Amino acid sequence: QVRLVESGGGLVQPGGSLRLSCAASGSIFGIVDMGWYRQTPGKQRELVAGFTSGGSTNYADSVKGRFTISRDNSKNLVTLQMNSLKPEDTAVYYCNAHIKPFSWSAVQNYRGQGTQVTVSS
Repeated sequence: QVRLVESGGGLVQPGGSLRLSCAASGSIFGIVDMGWYRQTPGKQRELVAGFTSGGSTNYADSVKGRFTISRDNSKNLVTLQMNSLKPEDTAVYYCNAHIKPFSWSAVQNYRGQGTQVTVSS
């Protein structure tokens, strides 16, 4: 069984920084893509940053220049460094990945449990 385990998050003042990490574990034949989404009450979930199947990165316009996503393929780990945080970055952040558990299986979508990020003075 594939699991996405998130860490990081918490409360930070505006202008501060936080780092989120997401580690995929379990039966993993290959990771197609992996990234971070966020959601606030009453709003649609939005992509924050992620790695595409081709290895390139995508960022939401609202976080470009402030957030950086990186990965360690040897550990199936993705990290989101968030700098210059703003109150509007407050949300539950979810790690999401499309993973092929076995060589013979179809690609499946997995999501972490979510971690709260609150930016407030």
